[in-house]
Parts: sequence; structure tokens; C-alpha cells
Amino acid sequence: MVVVFANKQPDAWGALVSAMIRAGFVVDGSWPVMTEMRGGVRNYGRASLGSSVWLVCRKRLEAARPGWDNRVLEEMHANITQKLREFWDAGIRGPDFVWAATGPALEAYSQHPVVKKANAPGELMTVPEFLRHVRRIVVDFVVGRVLLGDATNEEASGLDDVTSYYLLHRHDFGMDDSPAGACILYAVSCGLSDRELADQYDLLVRTGGKDMTDEDEVAEDAEPDEDAQEGSGSKVKLKPWQLRKGRSLGYEGVGGRPAPLIDQVHRLMHLWKLGEVVKVNEYLDARALRQNKIFHQLLQALIELAPHGSEERSLLEKISNHVVARGVAPQEELKL
Repeated sequence: MVVVFANKQPDAWGALVSAMIRAGFVVDGSWPVMTEMRGGVRNYGRASLGSSVWLVCRKRLEAARPGWDNRVLEEMHANITQKLREFWDAGIRGPDFVWAATGPALEAYSQHPVVKKANAPGELMTVPEFLRHVRRIVVDFVVGRVLLGDATNEEASGLDDVTSYYLLHRHDFGMDDSPAGACILYAVSCGLSDRELADQYDLLVRTGGKDMTDEDEVAEDAEPDEDAQEGSGSKVKLKPWQLRKGRSLGYEGVGGRPAPLIDQVHRLMHLWKLGEVVKVNEYLDARALRQNKIFHQLLQALIELAPHGSEERSLLEKISNHVVARGVAPQEELKL
């Protein structure tokens, strides 16, 4: 059996897969096929997928036994790794890449009538729970490519969720308007929501297609935009670093929540632009950023994503050079 599905809502995928498993099918694979029309009045401004995903299924063996989540997740990871490389090399990107990985991953889960939790007797791993694991692996794969280049076989690890989202969004959409549906998918894949990214982290702006300027900044106590929902045709974009001016930017949040690494980079950019080199050094030392490998990789990735000749790129290059030039100094001082 082949099921053709084109829907940008994560919940819709969970419902479809749950129904297929209950009906006794195993998902063998999936292929993104360019069937979705991008033009036309009805599709203008909508968060449409570029492809339909074709799920290839077969009947599950009647003798199939319940599975265990730890073994299923291990098998899923093994199944999906090579497929991700193949899809990436084939030029599949964006939301299509996330959904293309669904089929190969689901084979490990759907071959069992149910999947039990090894560390929680009596509880089952649901399809939405499983798909969250799948999407996280896909996110780590893509972020690894952005950080380390297409030739790498490494997945990103140790990068916080907010910075992972930023890299995904920046890589696929830059600083331009982007469809809300794709951004919601990326946010969910990173364990976040679009509302958190806009209202709590001040990283997203709901634009409705208009450009952002200093005068367009929204007050901190403004009510969330109820229209920025899945399928509403609304647009969002990343908030430029120049407009992220909150006093708490780059510092721990409420309850001691660690500052996302992208916030720390943007804080350093503001300090450097003001000529506060002493404060830059104090900030780097307080967070041990000179010794942070991921921080160096992030700086390089952001430099490559920034437009040539832009102030953003210039500042990032200066900070990167400064960090490298002074990277050994703190260790040398300790030896004296």
C-alpha cells in the first residue's frame, strides 16, 4: 500500500501513522515527490510543502510481538542515518527533509503492534513521542551540516534548542519572511513553540510580510498575535541582532535558565559595536567561551550565513579573530 500525504501539521502526521499502525501496517519507507503546486492565488503566502511524501506500507506479520522503546529507538537511529545522508545529497531541504525521514524511521516502530517503555512498566511509547525523537535526530543532522559542512558525518550535540532553531531557520530562510507552518515544524522539532520563540526568547517576529525596523519593535507586554497560527498564511522572520536589545540578552533567564548560545553571540556583538573590549573579555571569561568548541563552530557558521560586506559579518569576524588571538592568554596567566 502507498499513502500520499502532504500536510505540514505534526499532529496530522501522528494521527495518520497511529491509524496505519492500528490497521496492522508496517511503514517500509518514504519518498518526497515534487507534486505540490507553489503558485496560484490560493497558495499565495501559505506555508505549503514543496513535496508530497509517499509512505510505502505492507501488512505487519500476525506473529509480531510488542517492542521495547530502547531497542526501537536504537534500531530507528541505525535505519535513519544513511537515509538522511541520501536525502541530503539529493538536495532535499526544509520541511520536506524532516518529513522524508519519517518513513525510514517508522519501520522500527510500526513493525510492532505496540511499543512498551522499558523504564516505565505498563506505559506505552506513543507515536507522537516517537516522532519527537525522530525529528530531534533530523535537527541534529541538519545543524551538524550547518556547523561543520556538508562533508561531515557528525551530528550536532550539545547545542541548545534555541540556537539549533536559529541555525535551521537562518540556513533555510535567511532573514527574509518565511512561512509560519515551516517555522512551527522546526520549533516543534527543537522542543519549542513558535510562541516561545517570539514572546519568551525574542527571536521571532510575526511580520505579515512587512519589513522590520526599529519603530516596529513590539512592547514586551504586548498581547501575542492570535493570527500567527498554522495555516493562517501569516509570515514570520528572525529578529535581526540589532533589534534584540533586551537588558537580559545573553544572561540567565527566569529560574536560572541558561542563556542560549545565539543570545550570547548577539550580546558580544552589541558590546563589540560599542567598543567595550574589556566587557567583551569579561563576558568571554565568565562563560568560558574561549574554550567552548561549539561556540567557535557557531561563530564560523554565522559568519558564513551572514551577507558579504554586512555589518553583521564584519562584527562576527572581528569577534572570532579576537577570541582566537586571546584564546591562550587566560591559561598562560594561570601558570604565572
